[in-house]
Amino acid sequence: MGDKLDRELKKEIQRWIEWLKSQRNYSPHTIQSYVSDLEIFIKYQDKEKVSLNDLQKIDIRGFRKFFSSRAQKGLSHTSIAREESSVRNFFKWLDNNDIIKNTAIFQISTPKLPKVLPRSLDVNTMFDVIDQATQDCSEPWIGIRDKAILTLLYGCGLRISEALSLNVEDINHTEFVKIKGKGNKDRYVPILPIVIERIEAYKKICPYKLREGEALFLGAKGERVSPRIIQRKLQQIRVKLNLADNITPHALRHSFATHLLAQGADLRSIQELLGHASLSSTQRYTDVNLEKIKKEYKKAFPDK
Repeated sequence: MGDKLDRELKKEIQRWIEWLKSQRNYSPHTIQSYVSDLEIFIKYQDKEKVSLNDLQKIDIRGFRKFFSSRAQKGLSHTSIAREESSVRNFFKWLDNNDIIKNTAIFQISTPKLPKVLPRSLDVNTMFDVIDQATQDCSEPWIGIRDKAILTLLYGCGLRISEALSLNVEDINHTEFVKIKGKGNKDRYVPILPIVIERIEAYKKICPYKLREGEALFLGAKGERVSPRIIQRKLQQIRVKLNLADNITPHALRHSFATHLLAQGADLRSIQELLGHASLSSTQRYTDVNLEKIKKEYKKAFPDK
């Protein structure tokens, strides 16, 4: 993208990136997505060099033309909505910092996204998935490690990134574990005895020295386990148990929330446990339960 930018625009994009990092606490992955989306938008502009002044002159037709071209290339509504969000974020930042003011993009309606319900497994299948973690491993300790991780994901409702970012001292036999979630927001999650038991079993068999201040879950070469390792493990389990492709590490977190709701937990408590900033994110689980009730009703009364 650098060749398409004049010096001033390049400088402001760098300042925007720093703001996303320091003020919004976005992850490197999210920031990279934002920058990539903005790069596509700037490359689309029919200019040898794009300046702040060029961006200020783009009218609503120019923005619509760009997003229409993305749809014509076969991008999904979800991808277009994400690109629009990235471009909108940059223009809003330019406006808030009195660099340029172009409100045309804010007049475009965001593509309507299909409502996606969280994926979840029933309790028995959930236990089958966790038990399969010790199968087909190159080393016995790796299977015990994977079982501990899957138990932690389901037992505490953690994101995979949250579980794998834990250090040794974070699990210290107290009733709660402190989790650093999205936006560097801390929350405390109750940790069940079975979770501690399986983590302790892993710690006893792990061939590497586990030190305070360093990763709790280690890979085959002694490095912090990457999410991809656990994703691949679940992929193997899915095939073995003939489960749907959408059973991912995040599905264990969804199962945790759905099962809590089914047992009578209130939405506010589930929101706190999951670390959702908005209650609307948590309310999706009520839809999951309604869908389940509808399915059971149709089984019982197929002619209704």
